[in-house]
Amino acid sequence: MGFLACAAAGTLWGTGFFFGKIALREVSVGHMVLYRFLFASLAIAPLAFGRGDRWVRRDWTILAIGAFFGIPVQFLLQFKGLSLTTLSHGALMIGTMPVILAAAAAVFLHERLDAVGWASLAGSTVGACLIALGGRGSSGTDGTASLLGDSLIVLSVVISLVWILGNRDLLQRHSTLAVSSRSILLGTVMMTVWGFLQYGTPPVRGISWQAWAALAASGFLCTAATTVLWNWGMTQVPASQAGVFLNMEPVIGSVLGITIFGEQLGAWAWVGGALIVGSAVLLTTRSSSSAEAAHLAPME
Repeated sequence: MGFLACAAAGTLWGTGFFFGKIALREVSVGHMVLYRFLFASLAIAPLAFGRGDRWVRRDWTILAIGAFFGIPVQFLLQFKGLSLTTLSHGALMIGTMPVILAAAAAVFLHERLDAVGWASLAGSTVGACLIALGGRGSSGTDGTASLLGDSLIVLSVVISLVWILGNRDLLQRHSTLAVSSRSILLGTVMMTVWGFLQYGTPPVRGISWQAWAALAASGFLCTAATTVLWNWGMTQVPASQAGVFLNMEPVIGSVLGITIFGEQLGAWAWVGGALIVGSAVLLTTRSSSSAEAAHLAPME
């Protein structure tokens, strides 16, 4: 059941960009992210107010800083990037996540990055460059992949490290569900304020049922459900084995882009995608750094 929970979380994460692309046809990036987390908050709110350890001011400060970078900043950058590139390119760029997490654990947490870890880092970096440089559009506004869009997605992954590493300190004193749910709720409040100030009142009328369904699925399935599934799964199976399921996200996302949206990957993108996914699989199955990466897995 633990493996099934982690596999389900990885699968649902893989549909996040797919639902995002559908919603972005009718709403702006800011309103799309706002609605996603409003739906997620409805589902996960009961987990945030249960009995647990006492939270002190320092805990709330760390939570607030992490939530700010992890939700408004990260997701606005990420989906702005998605709006400027293709689903398949964006999904493959997210595939750099396990390797970037392992590298961050080595730098900031003094975890040892072994030879397999370094090889994975090099392969993932080369793969991301090949995909980004293979984008056909200069800005992605014509519906093609773009260097700008791909780069923003990778930048969002790097920025998410503030959220992830900050939460690691909290997770040493509080339950994973409490930290995750409170982070989502606090980040949603920040996103709501930011959204109204920057983008105005979110639209309610004039949005098709397909877009509403995509927004709801992004919140309920790709954020709330994945949080619960992954956190529970990590209590049932070794982190070094669960980490491999993080690699389902780029595979599923790129497959959806190719099969449903009819996107095409150039030769360099295929090579780059193989390097990214291969490096992530190698890291999460062979490297001693994989356990830390799996424990630090973010909520996509």
